[in-house]
Amino acid sequence: MESPQSAAGSLAPGTAPARVESRAWWVLVAVAVGTFMSALDGSVVNVVWPVMGEAFHAKVSAIEWVVVIYLLVVSGTLLVFGRLGDLHGYKKTYVAGFAIFVTGSALCGLSPNEYVLVGFRAFQAIGAAMLFSASPAILTTSFPPQRRGQVLGLQGTFTYLGLTVGPPLGTFLTSRFGWPSIFYINVPVGLLALFLSLRFIPADTGSGDGERFDVPGALTFLVGLVALVLALNQGSEWGWTSPAVIASLVAAVVSLSAFVVLETRRESPMMDLSLFSSRTFSASSVTALLNYVGIYTVIFLMPSYLEQARGLTLQNTGMLLMIMPLVMATLAPIAGSLSDRFGTRTPVIAGMVVLAASLTGLGLLGPATPLWVVGVTLAAVGVGVGIFVSPNTSALMGAAPPHRRGIASGILAEARNVGMVLGVALAGAVFTSVLHGTQPGGNPATFSALSMGFFAAAIVAAAGAVVAMVARAGKA
Repeated sequence: MESPQSAAGSLAPGTAPARVESRAWWVLVAVAVGTFMSALDGSVVNVVWPVMGEAFHAKVSAIEWVVVIYLLVVSGTLLVFGRLGDLHGYKKTYVAGFAIFVTGSALCGLSPNEYVLVGFRAFQAIGAAMLFSASPAILTTSFPPQRRGQVLGLQGTFTYLGLTVGPPLGTFLTSRFGWPSIFYINVPVGLLALFLSLRFIPADTGSGDGERFDVPGALTFLVGLVALVLALNQGSEWGWTSPAVIASLVAAVVSLSAFVVLETRRESPMMDLSLFSSRTFSASSVTALLNYVGIYTVIFLMPSYLEQARGLTLQNTGMLLMIMPLVMATLAPIAGSLSDRFGTRTPVIAGMVVLAASLTGLGLLGPATPLWVVGVTLAAVGVGVGIFVSPNTSALMGAAPPHRRGIASGILAEARNVGMVLGVALAGAVFTSVLHGTQPGGNPATFSALSMGFFAAAIVAAAGAVVAMVARAGKA
């Protein structure tokens, strides 16, 4: 394991320890602002896109691609930019990502119609993928191992704050200044983060000496993952047995299989599959994926429970749903700090167990459950996620060698994106299957469908707890 001195000072040789420490915290500020901005943008657009459709007089099938294209591009390019960061430097990737993201945001606000907006959202998503793939690697490189969990937890706090602030801020800006303002707000925030990044993130040259970028691997992965995410995201809309979904799934299987075969034969693979020979790295990747399945099942199903089944107003629904990310934001840095002192095994396992139990609790909610019980159960979900994420991220990044931290960051972000899509797909499939065409509302079929969706997610989370226990047996 690298020493604290080498970890904190590797990017600034000859710098006094106190100055290195101070500079490292400014690195965290730069990354935190970017993390907050990207989380804010995603949560805002997910709420406001119907308003954009009304402004453009666009069909739902067209305007929903403002959300879908962003997800597809980010998912398909995360590993590409993670690998480029390893080869050419994380700062270059991160700064370029900010420049693209800010420019894309401004262009989105200027879009004259939904088709141009979708195109600029794809461009913006390239910048977001660069930010997502580089930020954990920058933090892991800038801080010593004994601070890793704390720092990654603080980054998680800004993610959850962005998710919390996004919906109310988005509705306020849209109602006062119109939908373009949700994109324009990224420009001053992004420019501030860009300045901080240029000023404080130490320059690095990459560590891919003699290695080349794996173009065939990048292309096969891009095609495979985009096809997979497209099928999972649109399965409910197009029909799970429709020719388009089946063709997408076949393309995903063929392309991703070709990707694995290619990577085992390349001298400089895009994804170093030897990373998965580490039980810690493999388990952290799988449990991250399963954790996000649980999170996004809640995000997808709870509005239906609160608004359609219980008849709450949009404002009251929003207030209840804020409980979960606020608890996450509070606990993430605390859990990260404790994992630095006592190890990552216990909080990772405990987080998945609490998540599974709280998802089961959500499945038991009925038409007359007091709202304070609903709030406590959502808080319990936040506890499970809050004590899991930063220790698990710390374990994953710590298991990757220094010259592979970019691709490790990409894998972590990929687990989040794919977990999100899987969570929504699983919840949607179970929910619609149990409803059997019944209109959602305050009827027994709706409550039964919601319960089955939450129970399915609880099983997924319980499987994650088992994976963590087995893979981390005997480890800190």
